[in-house]
Amino acid sequence: MDEWAVYRRALGGRGEDLAVVFLERAGMRVLDRNWRVPGGEIDIVARDGPALVVVEVKTRTSVRFGHPIDALTPARRHRLRGLGAAWAARHRTPARPLRVDGVGVLVSGGRVFVSHERGMG
Repeated sequence: MDEWAVYRRALGGRGEDLAVVFLERAGMRVLDRNWRVPGGEIDIVARDGPALVVVEVKTRTSVRFGHPIDALTPARRHRLRGLGAAWAARHRTPARPLRVDGVGVLVSGGRVFVSHERGMG
Protein backbone atom coordinates (compact mmCIF):
# COMPACT_ATOMS: atom_id res chain seq x y z
CA MET A 1 0.00 0.00 0.00
CA ASP A 2 1.42 3.40 -0.92
CA GLU A 3 2.08 6.14 1.61
CA TRP A 4 -0.95 8.23 0.62
CA ALA A 5 -3.30 5.25 1.04
CA VAL A 6 -1.84 4.54 4.50
CA TYR A 7 -2.38 8.19 5.48
CA ARG A 8 -5.98 8.21 4.19
CA ARG A 9 -6.79 4.97 6.00
CA ALA A 10 -5.35 6.31 9.27
CA LEU A 11 -7.25 9.60 8.86
CA GLY A 12 -10.49 7.72 8.19
CA GLY A 13 -9.97 5.48 11.20
CA ARG A 14 -9.33 8.50 13.41
CA GLY A 15 -12.49 10.13 12.10
CA GLU A 16 -14.54 7.03 12.85
CA ASP A 17 -13.11 6.86 16.39
CA LEU A 18 -14.06 10.51 16.95
CA ALA A 19 -17.53 9.89 15.50
CA VAL A 20 -18.11 6.99 17.92
CA VAL A 21 -17.22 9.19 20.90
CA PHE A 22 -19.46 11.97 19.58
CA LEU A 23 -22.44 9.64 19.01
CA GLU A 24 -22.09 7.94 22.39
CA ARG A 25 -21.96 11.32 24.14
CA ALA A 26 -25.17 12.19 22.28
CA GLY A 27 -26.81 9.14 23.89
CA MET A 28 -26.59 6.67 21.02
CA ARG A 29 -25.46 3.08 21.59
CA VAL A 30 -22.90 1.84 19.05
CA LEU A 31 -23.61 -1.77 18.04
CA ASP A 32 -21.07 -2.43 15.30
CA ARG A 33 -18.28 -0.84 13.27
CA ASN A 34 -16.92 -1.44 9.79
CA TRP A 35 -19.44 -4.16 8.92
CA ARG A 36 -18.66 -5.48 5.45
CA VAL A 37 -20.57 -7.60 2.98
CA PRO A 38 -20.10 -7.96 -0.79
CA GLY A 39 -22.60 -5.11 -1.33
CA GLY A 40 -20.66 -2.56 0.71
CA GLU A 41 -19.67 -1.43 4.17
CA ILE A 42 -21.34 0.33 7.06
CA ASP A 43 -19.00 2.53 9.10
CA ILE A 44 -21.12 2.52 12.27
CA VAL A 45 -24.37 0.81 13.29
CA ALA A 46 -26.05 2.29 16.35
CA ARG A 47 -29.32 2.51 18.25
CA ASP A 48 -30.92 5.84 18.99
CA GLY A 49 -33.89 4.93 21.13
CA PRO A 50 -35.94 2.51 19.03
CA ALA A 51 -34.27 3.53 15.76
CA LEU A 52 -31.58 1.45 14.10
CA VAL A 53 -29.11 3.99 12.72
CA VAL A 54 -26.64 3.42 9.91
CA VAL A 55 -23.91 6.05 10.09
CA GLU A 56 -21.56 7.03 7.28
CA VAL A 57 -18.47 8.91 8.46
CA LYS A 58 -16.60 11.23 6.13
CA THR A 59 -13.31 12.70 7.35
CA ARG A 60 -11.49 15.51 5.59
CA THR A 61 -8.59 17.89 6.27
CA SER A 62 -10.14 20.86 4.45
CA VAL A 63 -13.40 22.05 2.94
CA ARG A 64 -11.73 22.78 -0.38
CA PHE A 65 -14.06 20.34 -2.10
CA GLY A 66 -17.05 21.02 0.17
CA HIS A 67 -18.17 19.88 3.58
CA PRO A 68 -17.39 16.20 4.35
CA ILE A 69 -21.10 15.33 4.52
CA ASP A 70 -21.58 16.65 0.97
CA ALA A 71 -19.93 13.40 -0.17
CA LEU A 72 -23.02 11.42 0.92
CA THR A 73 -24.89 11.27 -2.36
CA PRO A 74 -28.51 10.13 -2.65
CA ALA A 75 -27.28 6.88 -4.23
CA ARG A 76 -24.92 6.24 -1.31
CA ARG A 77 -27.70 6.92 1.21
CA HIS A 78 -29.99 4.52 -0.66
CA ARG A 79 -27.30 1.81 -0.60
CA LEU A 80 -26.79 2.39 3.15
CA ARG A 81 -30.52 1.79 3.75
CA GLY A 82 -30.23 -1.60 2.07
CA LEU A 83 -27.08 -2.43 4.00
CA GLY A 84 -28.84 -1.44 7.24
CA ALA A 85 -31.69 -3.83 6.48
CA ALA A 86 -29.15 -6.57 5.71
CA TRP A 87 -27.31 -5.90 8.98
CA ALA A 88 -30.59 -6.13 10.92
CA ALA A 89 -31.55 -9.40 9.22
CA ARG A 90 -28.11 -10.91 9.87
CA HIS A 91 -28.27 -9.89 13.55
CA ARG A 92 -31.94 -10.76 13.99
CA THR A 93 -32.86 -7.33 15.28
CA PRO A 94 -35.67 -4.98 14.28
CA ALA A 95 -34.77 -2.67 11.40
CA ARG A 96 -37.75 -0.39 11.86
CA PRO A 97 -37.44 2.46 12.20
CA LEU A 98 -34.23 2.61 10.16
CA ARG A 99 -32.37 5.88 9.83
CA VAL A 100 -29.31 6.91 7.81
CA ASP A 101 -27.11 9.55 9.46
CA GLY A 102 -23.94 11.24 8.33
CA VAL A 103 -21.07 12.38 10.51
CA GLY A 104 -18.60 14.82 9.03
CA VAL A 105 -15.22 15.14 10.70
CA LEU A 106 -12.94 18.00 9.73
CA VAL A 107 -9.37 17.79 11.03
CA SER A 108 -7.60 21.04 10.28
CA GLY A 109 -4.85 23.07 11.92
CA GLY A 110 -4.68 20.80 14.94
CA ARG A 111 -8.41 21.26 15.60
CA VAL A 112 -11.27 18.83 15.11
CA PHE A 113 -14.82 19.74 14.10
CA VAL A 114 -17.58 17.13 14.16
CA SER A 115 -21.04 17.58 12.65
CA HIS A 116 -23.92 15.11 12.75
CA GLU A 117 -26.73 15.10 10.20
CA ARG A 118 -29.67 12.92 11.26
CA GLY A 119 -32.05 11.22 8.87
CA MET A 120 -30.33 11.86 5.59
CA GLY A 121 -32.16 9.23 3.64
